[in-house]
Amino acid sequence: MKIVFMGTPLFACEVLEMLIKEHEVLLVVTQPDKKVGRKKILTPSLVKKIANSHDIEVFHPQSIKKDYKRILELKPDLLISAAYGQILPKALLDEVTALNVHGSLLPKYRGGAPIQYALFNGDDQTGVTIMYMEFVMDSGPIIKQKALKIEPDDDYLSLTKKLSTLGTNLLSDVLKDIKNNKIESIAQKDDEVTFSPTLKPSDEYISFDRPTHEIINHIRGLSPEPGGYAIINGSKIKIYKAQKSDIIIDEAFVSGQIIEIKKKLIIKTLDHAIEILEIQAPGKRIMHVKDFLNGQNIMSINDVFKGEETL
Repeated sequence: MKIVFMGTPLFACEVLEMLIKEHEVLLVVTQPDKKVGRKKILTPSLVKKIANSHDIEVFHPQSIKKDYKRILELKPDLLISAAYGQILPKALLDEVTALNVHGSLLPKYRGGAPIQYALFNGDDQTGVTIMYMEFVMDSGPIIKQKALKIEPDDDYLSLTKKLSTLGTNLLSDVLKDIKNNKIESIAQKDDEVTFSPTLKPSDEYISFDRPTHEIINHIRGLSPEPGGYAIINGSKIKIYKAQKSDIIIDEAFVSGQIIEIKKKLIIKTLDHAIEILEIQAPGKRIMHVKDFLNGQNIMSINDVFKGEETL
């Protein structure tokens, strides 16, 4: 089949590789290059890198709502999207049959951050849905879906890779069914809809005035990209991995207070304490906490991580 593919991050990469191998990809649509890192180096998306390596035409409009004629010119059999990052215009969806590979068991977690929200909420399973695209976001009929167990040590990266593989295999099966005219779909149940809106910078803030398990799940959902952060003594500290601490808690401690900082970094939470395992100080690389604590001068015992507004 002749396909136009739309996608941007890691989740979309394995899907694209499969489509290139099994079908004819006419065009890859992805988000514009972004400035990355402290040096603000203009960097293409992972999907664009794959397309370039296969000499496939790349199209990255600032607004797909205003600039989609190139897709129509190619007259593809299918438009396939996987975490593209923009809402497609109705005029485009009216002209081309479009499928979406979505990283949740729809109708749960419609929106741009389904993988993160499954981790934030401590779900024990998630999955992938292949669906027809309609103008209302993630509302189209479900063609096929499959569940996946979330392991306790999964974070955003590991779960993304697992779901990408699952989605790739599921989409491959769906495309075979379409080719053999065996396709079926069912409408989503509106009373079961929940949402996972695209993350805002404020969603990256980690408050210690919450139960321990919620904080750990929040960190998992943000690791390793973009990384959750907390603030102490005017410094923005990124946290990538943590676990519940078995330390005995004095009732005099307040949420966010540092309980131990010699060999371990242990912080009081609303209901107990959390041990930080991987951390990043401003201008530094991500470190194991033991390396960070060796000679650091940002924080001391009994210092308290303050609110987001204090930065």
